[in-house]
Amino acid sequence: MPECQNCGSFVTEAYARVFTPTDIEEPRVCPDCEDLIRDGADVRKARSSRGG
Repeated sequence: MPECQNCGSFVTEAYARVFTPTDIEEPRVCPDCEDLIRDGADVRKARSSRGG
């Protein structure tokens, strides 16, 4: 099962397939990451808290 490289949370195979580059099997960030977000092909610090 794929896991987020940043926080270790479980992600679905469909999420990993859509949001990771072809050569990488596990995403660098996921929706559970409060401190980082995807920004195109890069990852950046979140500008505001995404937490509940």
